[in-house]
Amino acid sequence: MTGPEVSPSFRLVYVPGVMPDKWVRVWNERQPDVPLTLTQAPAEPAHRMLLDGEADAGLVRLPVDRTVLSAIPLYTEQTVVVVPKDHLVTAADSVTVEDLADDIVLHPLDDVLGWESLPGRPALERPATTADAIELVAAGIGVLVAPLSLARLHHRKDLTHRPLEDGPASSVGLAWPEAATTDLVEDFIGIVRGRTVNSTRGRRPQPAQDKHEKPDKQEKRKKDGATQGDAGRRRQPSAGAAGRTRRTTGGRTGGKPGAGTAKNPRRGKPRRRS
Repeated sequence: MTGPEVSPSFRLVYVPGVMPDKWVRVWNERQPDVPLTLTQAPAEPAHRMLLDGEADAGLVRLPVDRTVLSAIPLYTEQTVVVVPKDHLVTAADSVTVEDLADDIVLHPLDDVLGWESLPGRPALERPATTADAIELVAAGIGVLVAPLSLARLHHRKDLTHRPLEDGPASSVGLAWPEAATTDLVEDFIGIVRGRTVNSTRGRRPQPAQDKHEKPDKQEKRKKDGATQGDAGRRRQPSAGAAGRTRRTTGGRTGGKPGAGTAKNPRRGKPRRRS
């Protein structure tokens, strides 16, 4: 005796700052019978979840290990400097790395920009997370350089941000284990890339069918419909045949009176001669 059949599911991991809402909405419309499980995780743990098979795909920070993961770049974020609202850089529309030379630039352990050489002056200790670094900026300890999405995610009323023109940038992509490219992964790739449901690329959707009708009955119904259609076409007279029928009928009834009818076989009696 076997247990109940378990419905397939799709597990998606995404990093902070990435908003997968629009793709999740399209997934739920196209795959109502396949639940989508969402898990938010920092950049490094998100990569490990993909490698360990704990997620089918992930919206992650690039780069990833391309020897084991496949990835599609989606977009590159703008880099900004997060500062208190009364900071000097707020007087400008944008900032350069050189403008930060006299500031303490915080470098959290979960930094996603991959600096080769951090600008400004280093802090005594590195904050554990970007959220901790935001708190230190609010306390006047230093400034933070981060992707725009993270600045918005940790927004505070007493802080603001300005674009950094010449700093490193962070790219976001869709990644999945190369050895586990399933049909569901292909479906999600199509959604992220904006393919329509009838796109020739990826899997084609199955035609809608009555869930309560067995497949053999559905096939028989299709064949019966085709047979009835053929019979209906055979029963209909052609245009030429209809014309000939009308002309023949007219020949019988449309001529001179009495034409085409048998003569009267009865004759009157001969008159006697006187």
